[in-house]
Amino acid sequence: MRNLVDPSGKRTMALVVFLLLLLGTAAVSSALSIPGISIPFLPSDGWSNAHATFYGDETASETMGGACGYGNLFATGYGTATAALSTVLYLAGFSCGRCFQIRCSGSAYCNTGSPSITVTATNLCPPNLALPTNNGGWCNPPRAHFDMSKPAFMKIAYWRAGIVPVMYRRVACSRRGGVRFLLQGNGYWLLAFVMNVGASGDVGSLWVKGSKTDWIKMSHSWGASFQAFSRLSGQSLSFKVVSYTTGQTILANNVAPTNWWAGMTYQAQVNFT
Repeated sequence: MRNLVDPSGKRTMALVVFLLLLLGTAAVSSALSIPGISIPFLPSDGWSNAHATFYGDETASETMGGACGYGNLFATGYGTATAALSTVLYLAGFSCGRCFQIRCSGSAYCNTGSPSITVTATNLCPPNLALPTNNGGWCNPPRAHFDMSKPAFMKIAYWRAGIVPVMYRRVACSRRGGVRFLLQGNGYWLLAFVMNVGASGDVGSLWVKGSKTDWIKMSHSWGASFQAFSRLSGQSLSFKVVSYTTGQTILANNVAPTNWWAGMTYQAQVNFT
């Protein structure tokens, strides 16, 4: 069972013991092997320390695209409440889509009352190893750091601060509608970007089934994308989505029609809750 413990390290041992008793000694590599068992996402028990900066201007235009592959964040529903994560938080793209509650803490630049904001991870803040971690290399390992959109940063602190200490924690992602799949590739290669994921927000693995094939496990490509080298043109497509954090699985049947084509986004009728 992978990553049952939050990055904060404060999951309760009781949950782990319960799940071990529930699953017995069977080796479980994926929630696909235990249909009917749902492991709900639980928000972090407490807060962790980090720092936050911002990039771009008030339009948040520079946050579009990014290392998760979400493209135009307005069109895909994420808006300006977004952040790029440092390497230790980004987890090679498996943190894409996660939601974090962030609060400015211990700075004269914090907004009155230290309000919090919930942001979605949509990008990577790359390390700058030419600079020290305490002077410009803010996203260098092993730092936990959030490079926020400027509109999001301004919700918690005065923008002229540049960088502020923050407290953060994982929270459940609240999404409208079902999981969305942006399809790219061709008839022999499928690349699917998975978006609008609720609850844990993240995706650990993805399976695809054409109307003429068995289930095919897709490999992680980059960010929130997964790929399959199979002939799937002219077939309706179904997907199994497995949460990275919880191992919970949802089945999205017949998401894309037989005449699906690259560049289109298709929405399922199901989501994690």
